[in-house]
Amino acid sequence: MDWAVLLAAVVTAAVTSWAGTGVVLSNLRRRSILDHPNARSSHTTPTPHGSGLAVVTVILVGWVSAAVAFPDVSDVVMVIAACCLPIAVISRLDDLKGVAPVWRLMVQAACIGAALVLAPLPGPIFQGLLPGTVDTAAAAILWIWFVNLFNFMDGIDAIAGTEAASLGIGLVVVAGVAGGATGTAVPAAIVIGAAAGFLWWNRPPARIFLGDVGSVPLGFLLGWLLLDAAARGEWAAALILPLYYLADATWTLLRRLLRGAKVWEAHREHFYQQGARDGRGHGAVVLAVALVNVVLIVLAAAAAGGWPVPALIAALVVVVGLLDHLATRRLWSGLDL
Repeated sequence: MDWAVLLAAVVTAAVTSWAGTGVVLSNLRRRSILDHPNARSSHTTPTPHGSGLAVVTVILVGWVSAAVAFPDVSDVVMVIAACCLPIAVISRLDDLKGVAPVWRLMVQAACIGAALVLAPLPGPIFQGLLPGTVDTAAAAILWIWFVNLFNFMDGIDAIAGTEAASLGIGLVVVAGVAGGATGTAVPAAIVIGAAAGFLWWNRPPARIFLGDVGSVPLGFLLGWLLLDAAARGEWAAALILPLYYLADATWTLLRRLLRGAKVWEAHREHFYQQGARDGRGHGAVVLAVALVNVVLIVLAAAAAGGWPVPALIAALVVVVGLLDHLATRRLWSGLDL
């Protein structure tokens, strides 16, 4: 793995994302495209939303450029980038005018189905425990869920950018430890940079939000990177890295389903939202999540190094501790950014 190339990818994507987000912010302010607070919002002032236009463009152009420039980067990333475009388009329409959930899901399912047909995963994600077609169907369902949970979890300043950067770092680390999948390390590095450039504008108090045009395509692209890692044998690492997001979103959805709530509607019931309501601000919650993500990256590296089960058990303990920490609002004093 060429670390100089990875560093160059991170820096280039970061600078481009930072500059592009600044341009988008100016344009959105001029056109008064704002996310106005409501009863389910975590922000209190009208804020431009749609930074994903810059962030996702940087990632997609970066992925295609990397596939052209570097022989180690698989041409598969070009297919994934192309399949992401319709998702970005309908997500932007949803930002601007609103699109019925069924239509959004249909586009996501079609794009994920096309991606799995045109760019099959390099192996079974369940490591041969399921028949081939069932394994592929399970991959599609998990991918759709990850796309939407990434969107659900984008509810306070800096959390989506922090999670995207953390997942990118973790995937690069796992690729380095495992000694394989170098072809996806550069795309992961581009995600790190793009997320970092966006975080400059989205750090609390945020001056701009990703919008669905950012969070939904990011979920699609990161979902593919994680599935690719699992299909290459790093199933435990692929589960550990996003474990906080998976646990928070899934548990919250199940609680709402059991209560008969409309799960597609916006709400403020996620664990991170409960933590943010204790008055310490978004920064304390995001910093707690970031610290746990550092631990998850270390555990994912341990899993890739030959300790998958102990690492997964430790990750579950850490994530359950964070969920309890957020739900009971026992955030450490002084953590606010």
